[in-house]
Amino acid sequence: MEASICGGLALSPGHIFSPSKPGDRYCLLKKCTSPSILMAMSATALGKGGGLLERPTIESTPGRESEFDVRKSRKTAPPYRVLLHNDNFNKREYVVQVLMKVIPGMTLDTAVNIMQEAHYNGMSVVIICAQADAEEHCMQLRGNGLLSSIEPASGGGC
Repeated sequence: MEASICGGLALSPGHIFSPSKPGDRYCLLKKCTSPSILMAMSATALGKGGGLLERPTIESTPGRESEFDVRKSRKTAPPYRVLLHNDNFNKREYVVQVLMKVIPGMTLDTAVNIMQEAHYNGMSVVIICAQADAEEHCMQLRGNGLLSSIEPASGGGC
């Protein structure tokens, strides 16, 4: 246990008090649950006010990706377009309702514009997003009876 290291005295679970000569610095160490962070608080003498909280030292764990690296790799995934194709079976009002239900944050005006573009041009881009989301949106549109497909956003078109 930490109490045996350097003659430290255990105050409570996770804390160590390192005594030294009077007038010297006293050090209170707190063991963190994370092995990569060590926090230390020191005071110059007994009765001379509180202590100084030192900046935590962060040790990197080799072979482990940081949260930043994971987020960066997620953002660099190539975007996909969800396409709505015109059909002669569904009413325009129904298409607008399905778009608003399936696509998060879809407004009435945007849904109407997408529906009209698909009606007049034969196809319209519904949303551009990550491949997994695009596949999910496409399946939901198809599940509601609309003709839909996906394609990589980098390939031609808009």
